[in-house]
Amino acid sequence: MENFFRYVKPKIKEATLYYTSLVENMKVLIATEKPFAKVAVDGIREVVEQAGYELLLLEKYASKQQLLDAVAEVDALIVRSDNIDTEVFQAAKNLKIVVRAGAGYDNIDLAAATQHEVVVMNTPGQNANAVAELAMGLMVMAVRNLYNGTSGIELKGKKLGIHAYGNVGRNVARIAKGFGMDIYAYDAYCPDEKMLQEGVQPLHSAQELYSTCDIVSLHIPATPQTKNSINQSLLNLMPQGAILINTARKEVINEEELILFMQERKDFKYMTDVMPAADKKMNELFEGRYFATPKKMGAQTAEANINAGIAAAKQIVDFFQNGNTQFQLNK
Repeated sequence: MENFFRYVKPKIKEATLYYTSLVENMKVLIATEKPFAKVAVDGIREVVEQAGYELLLLEKYASKQQLLDAVAEVDALIVRSDNIDTEVFQAAKNLKIVVRAGAGYDNIDLAAATQHEVVVMNTPGQNANAVAELAMGLMVMAVRNLYNGTSGIELKGKKLGIHAYGNVGRNVARIAKGFGMDIYAYDAYCPDEKMLQEGVQPLHSAQELYSTCDIVSLHIPATPQTKNSINQSLLNLMPQGAILINTARKEVINEEELILFMQERKDFKYMTDVMPAADKKMNELFEGRYFATPKKMGAQTAEANINAGIAAAKQIVDFFQNGNTQFQLNK
């Protein structure tokens, strides 16, 4: 294949197709401080090389300079939770597209990407089951008192609130039904009819969700509107013995107020896949009521690695060959 279409967006809003040649010179870089599983890398390589592109690999890099050097001549970039900021875009003179292998994308500076005429995508839904299973695992761990040998309680019949009913939230609901839980959800962007069709009771404010449910599973993104939004006044609405599960982002939690709240409410448990800045202090203060994974583990399964990585590679190929921007974030 000697020729192909390259797809760029000079101002991101208006797509332009233009003709170029020498497809074998196209370079796709996987840059992951936290690497993909080997089987995922193999799958990505197969997709990329079948398209006639070259795959480059930067794993477990120890400095930002290594990343800046690696992106200098690449056309496409696949990342996980790696920070891609203005400095990276400035160093990547040929870069046309960045794909975040996963759903969350607050690690990528969308404004800087737009300024440098780079399209940014994510791979929504590819990690959803993995994250949902971890959320349920944290729930079981919480109701069994962190497996400390004492008598706990069961999930059956408990009221579960899902805060944001997206891909992960829907998978949490699906799994929780098997535990016999009563499921509620709040999502301002999801129609009531969709929730009801899936056996979930819609609620219409965060306050209503937190005051109704024994356990809340948190799935909101980190945005200017949601940062620090899970605060003392909201948590105070939760019933006695309540549990908060966070497999979303640490930025949405007001840590200072959470600590004050847990000092007052000795019945409350917090389980998180995103370690707080105050982790050491919280471990000391709230033994038996607090747990954080040592690093973000939600998407750390072989299946999620494979699904998200290969989806990212396929989106890059589809972007260059067909101009497909279905999952573009910086529109």
